[in-house]
Amino acid sequence: MLLPDTKRILLKLSGEVLMGEQGFGIEPTLVARLAEEVKQAKDSGLEVCLVIGGGNIFRGMAGAAKGLERTTGDYMGMLATVMNALAMQSALEQIGVATRVQSAIPMNAVCEPYIRRRAERHLEKGRIVIFAAGTGNPFFTTDTGAALRAAEMKCDALLKGTSVDGVYDKDPKRFDDAVRHETITYSQVLSDNLKVMDAAAVALCRENDIPIVVFSIREKGNVARVLAGEGVQTIVRKED
Repeated sequence: MLLPDTKRILLKLSGEVLMGEQGFGIEPTLVARLAEEVKQAKDSGLEVCLVIGGGNIFRGMAGAAKGLERTTGDYMGMLATVMNALAMQSALEQIGVATRVQSAIPMNAVCEPYIRRRAERHLEKGRIVIFAAGTGNPFFTTDTGAALRAAEMKCDALLKGTSVDGVYDKDPKRFDDAVRHETITYSQVLSDNLKVMDAAAVALCRENDIPIVVFSIREKGNVARVLAGEGVQTIVRKED
């Protein structure tokens, strides 16, 4: 196991991962592959909950930059995360995994409202819970929503699956000499303004002592490798 005594994890996936190479929307075959990896994590004995971003469909900040009112743009982004959550739920249930979607914005016709005690009960019964619509409030990212839900669910770790295989001292996509950290402290991430998650999310994880594991979700089988302590990743944790 990557972290000792890990029983419950929250896996945060960026929305962009779901669109594959098509540049927009949802690629069903890729969602199915990710569902298989989530199932493997559950089958290893872990209780698993998920948060999926909405950047493959709509980004509030991008909309605001083009003249859309920020609050409206953020709500549109939250609705995009619900669409991604429903896609992942469908893929998981097709392979026999009981799954519940809970939305911070009530929409009872398609999913449950977010109720903490009900979510905990689902996890205890072996179901995967997908938290959608962020925190339900504008001006908060899905990273912050993920950190909040991880704290509320008393998760032992927050795994962030992204397009980069860890935390670097500078942008590895722009600088060939960027160096990846094996481990790094919350305080260093915040003081160096490293773009792991937004500052509110990192601070929330620090306050609740939830390690953040950053790894590349684009490599097939990487979730299992990271959970086994074999994959390439960076762990953000408190000072020793």
